[in-house]
This record gives sequence, C-alpha cells and structure tokens, in this order.
Amino acid sequence: MPEWLVAWMGAEGITLWGVADLRGLAAPLSEAGSPFPYGVSFALPVNPDIMATVRNGPTHPYAAEYVRLNSRIDRLGAALAAELVQRGFSARPLAASQRVDRVRIAGEFPQKTVATRAGLGWIGRNCQLVTRSLGPWVRLGAVFTDLGLPCGTPVEQGYCGGCTRCVDACPSGALKGAVWHAGLPREAMLDAAVCDRWKKEHYTEYEDGHICGICSAVCPHGSKALRQASPARSPDARVP
Repeated sequence: MPEWLVAWMGAEGITLWGVADLRGLAAPLSEAGSPFPYGVSFALPVNPDIMATVRNGPTHPYAAEYVRLNSRIDRLGAALAAELVQRGFSARPLAASQRVDRVRIAGEFPQKTVATRAGLGWIGRNCQLVTRSLGPWVRLGAVFTDLGLPCGTPVEQGYCGGCTRCVDACPSGALKGAVWHAGLPREAMLDAAVCDRWKKEHYTEYEDGHICGICSAVCPHGSKALRQASPARSPDARVP
C-alpha cells in the first residue's frame, strides 16, 4: 500500500478501510469512458451510545449523527479524490447517501459492494454491511480510481449464523431473512419499497422519513461496540 495513502488515512483518523477490485462490475465510468477498476472503501463509526437508543425507532440524536457522518464522508471522499487527481490519476468519490434511481430506491453504485470486495465485512440479514469490530454501526464512503492498489480479500458469504434479531425487529416486515452471499440481489433480502414507505409514513420528523436504524441497532455485532475500549480495527484485519 502506498505510504502516502496510509498516512492520509491515519491523519484523518480512518482505521477501517481497504481497496476493492471492481473489474468486471458495472462501476461508474472514468473520464476516459471506461469503468473505474478500483475503489477505496472506508467506514466511519456511528456513536455507539446513540445507536443503543434506536432499538425502538429513530431519535433526534441519531438523525443528527446520520447527517454529521454523511457530511464528513462526502468531505473525505472529495479530499481523497482530489489527492489522487493531483498525483496524476483519475478518481471520483461516491456520495454517502444519494438516490439516483427513485424507482429502485438506489444510489449510483452500492457502497456495500465496494466494502465487501475490499474485505471490510459482509452483508447481514438487515441488508447492511456488518463488520467484525463495529457490526453495522458504521457509515460508508468510497472513492473510485484507476490507481492500481493492493486489494483486500473479498468477503463472499455472511457470518450471521442463525441470528434473526434484525428480521424480527423490523417494524415494516421488509426484511426477508435471506442469508447473503456475493452476487445475491438486494431484492432477495429486502423489499426496499416497503421499507421506504414505512419510514415515510412513521418517521417523517427524522430526515423526512429517510432513516430508521432499528435493524442495525439490534444487531449483536454492533452491540459489542459499547463494550470495546478501542472499537476501530486495522485496515489489514480481515473477516474470516
């Protein structure tokens, strides 16, 4: 890994990050008109004390934390992309939370795909990225680039075992309980329209009904973050 990139991440306090090989996927296009071959994925921890209060629904502190982290991710993504461009490479950040497909309720490219292919975690039954150290209590960012970097080992299966706490807790019934593996369509795990409709009908005072958080809050992999003195882990660590 380039020393400058390791130093950049360290200076920004980012300890959970990695590089994904996106070749063969429909990644966004570079200025040259070809798909970006690589993506730098990074995760920022959500305040665990705030997450612990969301088990019965979103709260105003959670909404504020959601906005704060999204803003920071977008600033970091823009800064890293600018650094890559200054060094002579093509790069473009992926927005932290932006819908470009309102029918499918989806962004430009799945943040979770970049993260799993970078080795940061797996997709839980809650259809969220689950990391070993923080569970799903993270927000994700990514920067696409053509700079060849050492890539992480992709995670290709889930490690939720028999746990269904998120499925049982989902008030909308949108989670289908499927066990994730690489390539499984989101539709097999989540009815995004049902989830979206529930939030807009019940949580309009929280970011206009764009957040809930219950399925993440009840995850036991996330709860352990409350017990950890140093929750972030090294980017060199790998999920089994």
